[in-house]
Amino acid sequence: MPAIFICDAAALREGELGVRFALTAFAHDATGFVVRHGGKIHGYLNQCAHLAIELDWNHGVFFDSTGKFLMCSTHGALYVPETGRCAGGPCRGKGLRALRVFEEKGQIFWQPDEDIRPVLA
Repeated sequence: MPAIFICDAAALREGELGVRFALTAFAHDATGFVVRHGGKIHGYLNQCAHLAIELDWNHGVFFDSTGKFLMCSTHGALYVPETGRCAGGPCRGKGLRALRVFEEKGQIFWQPDEDIRPVLA
């Protein structure tokens, strides 16, 4: 399956707003997101490991107030941006589902897999 364009790389600034995109995860409509942290791009299924709800309380707001952790806006679960690993709160060791994303020639792409695919038109 070919890579899917998500956004221009300039849309992602270190520890700031992320970019959401529609996808199908395990045969259900969902969203994914990409953020920039530690100078690199990271992508995850937009679903808290604690409860299957989206993380961002406002469109694209995935980081806590310090910009160091990804945070579930509903229950405060914290995740390490580089790995998606639970860093505290009700996620209790469960992490986020990583998506294969990459930056190339000033653009961000997502590589779908057998479980998480583009939305069919």
